[in-house]
Amino acid sequence: MKIVHTSDWQIGRTFSFVDDEALGALQAERLNVIQRIGTLARQEGAQHVLVAGDVYEHETPSERTLRQPMERMRQFGDIQWHLIPGNHDAHTPQGVWHRLQRDHAVPDNVSLHLQSGPVLLDSGHNAWLLPAVLQRRHTVSDLTAYMDQAPTPEGALRIGVAHGSVVGFGQGDEAQHNPIAIDRAAKAGLAYLAMGDWHGFCQINARTVYSGTPEVDRFSTGGAGGGECVVVTFDGPNAPPVLNQHRTGRFVWRKLENVVLTSRADIDALENRVRAIAPDQPDTILAWLEVAGMLGVEELALYENQIERRLRSAVTCLRLSGAPQLAAGPDDLDMLGVGGPVREAASALLEQVQAGGPEAAVAQEALQRLFLLWGEVRRATA
Repeated sequence: MKIVHTSDWQIGRTFSFVDDEALGALQAERLNVIQRIGTLARQEGAQHVLVAGDVYEHETPSERTLRQPMERMRQFGDIQWHLIPGNHDAHTPQGVWHRLQRDHAVPDNVSLHLQSGPVLLDSGHNAWLLPAVLQRRHTVSDLTAYMDQAPTPEGALRIGVAHGSVVGFGQGDEAQHNPIAIDRAAKAGLAYLAMGDWHGFCQINARTVYSGTPEVDRFSTGGAGGGECVVVTFDGPNAPPVLNQHRTGRFVWRKLENVVLTSRADIDALENRVRAIAPDQPDTILAWLEVAGMLGVEELALYENQIERRLRSAVTCLRLSGAPQLAAGPDDLDMLGVGGPVREAASALLEQVQAGGPEAAVAQEALQRLFLLWGEVRRATA
């Protein structure tokens, strides 16, 4: 028997640091990945897909957002999709799951597991699903504890699915919410415990696994980084499951820290480094650059044109923290001519920069913009 394990789709997620065009592309891909998961299940001969919580980002999505993932799964009528609530879409009164049932929006090949207890997976009574169901965003009790005593036929394959934090694994406040015993699979006789909540693939032990989100959604993700799902093969209720990770994500997220620019060669190297993330598909790149350094007037203009304009237009998202500063001295003022209001303004700003004090940083930025604007005007009239 084979299943596909996925989680944390978070349909409808927003990203505040991207423009509207990039946001639309990211949100669309979180839906498109469902088709890739269904196609993978068919190719692998898996009749069941387990979605371990957080199908939706919010408890009150729009009508269209609510129905879109259902329609994607409807296209794969030969595959049964099993969904449980997560902390983002807990089974609350009048929440997403109630709305889906009320409006008859759930296809026949989609099973919503909204209460705990064994669920038959196959007609031969050989495989049973044991879901843990969140009915609020956070709980301090282990919702998988019931699995220890949950009755299934002797020799049956027992598969758990849950959304939460394995005790002793996570860190920070989130690790205190929705706790799950690290040895739950062993205690409950589970062949496999399909976990959701952690956004990167992580194997806790031979039978307890976080699949990670199928489409990466952050620059820093735990585990293997996300963008994949897991095909799980069972040779019997006691044999260890065989795991195969499959990449499903389209977008590639990278954060480049401590990028120091001091020359034209550094600028070229930075652009090449970002493009090398996905050389054949730069439009799949989201890059976050932490930039610092000092550049001359010509190099600073090159940085603005090559990085802030050209590279930004090539990738889906270019997020910049910091910026190179202008390294200008008295000799650079000659580029502005021997006199005139522009030269006088630049001289006054340079004096403020060199004098230091609380206004030096503002003067530095103003001088930098002055040189860049002057360069643009010069190129436009050349």
